[in-house]
Amino acid sequence: MRRTASPLSLVLLGAGVFLLVLAPLLVVYVQPHAKRTPIDVDTTTVFTGTGSYFDTGKLRTVHGKTITITRQVRGDVADSVESGNAVWDVSTSVDTDDTLPASDTRNSLQWTLERWVTDRSTNEPVHCCRESPVFDGEAYLKFPFDVEERGYRWWDGTLGAVVQLRYTGRTKVQGYEGLRFTGSVAPTRTGVRQVPGRLVGRPKSPQVLAEEWYANSGIELVADRRTGRIVYAAIGPRKTLRAPGGDKDAVVLLASEKIAFTPRTQRQQVELASADSRKLALLGTTAPAGAAAFGAALTLVGGALVARGRRPEAVNPDAHLMTNQSA
Repeated sequence: MRRTASPLSLVLLGAGVFLLVLAPLLVVYVQPHAKRTPIDVDTTTVFTGTGSYFDTGKLRTVHGKTITITRQVRGDVADSVESGNAVWDVSTSVDTDDTLPASDTRNSLQWTLERWVTDRSTNEPVHCCRESPVFDGEAYLKFPFDVEERGYRWWDGTLGAVVQLRYTGRTKVQGYEGLRFTGSVAPTRTGVRQVPGRLVGRPKSPQVLAEEWYANSGIELVADRRTGRIVYAAIGPRKTLRAPGGDKDAVVLLASEKIAFTPRTQRQQVELASADSRKLALLGTTAPAGAAAFGAALTLVGGALVARGRRPEAVNPDAHLMTNQSA
């Protein structure tokens, strides 16, 4: 008696084998492709705080004023595709109540335009594509994927150098857990600026090359572990002028104990980090584990049906007699 496997058993067995093969492919090939810095990014983050700044109209430093920092990041898709890197143009403006809302960023208290280029997988800086400034470090506008519980080298654009950040534990931002990093910058000379001598205590000199000094009393960054997206940021900048060779600040250009992400920016960053994190978890953990478990189950069931559930093939009882008669 001949037996044949049922179509259902073969389908189950085939589906199970397919899922078992798919599971490692998701981890090895699909997830790494998804775990890349986006190139079509277009986001705006806003910091606010209270502090002091030099009022050019009054020619003196005013205190207790609201300071707003607005940072807009746009990806240059064409250059990113051509170079294979993440090319981001970053506009940062510092405003007071007098310059907000600013229809033209050039009217802001301070404004900078930078071009950041990073490796899409490692987040390492890539020096190409009209990058400006040339920078270094491991963390900048974001941390690398799969953030570790260790210190990181963070690029401070005002300092023009890296700052060593310390890992200080896990914390929650808008109910979402992230990894917290902190650091600071001791007073450091960052350049010179030509100003009237009387501004820095040199009234007999019409113009002097005053020294620019910068410090940061408190850098705090909270990053999403899986994506590296920064969901909270706070800084305590202090920019001053000193007389040439002086050891004391003569003019405060900008100072604040704390300028931090607004609640709205925090919610926006948390939503983006949460959505991206779920996608990476699905591709890297949930989907492969589910495919492997379901595939194993289907393979066992299909294999069992193939081995045990074959149908007997119908046999004609007169076939032997007819054969003999023909003979």
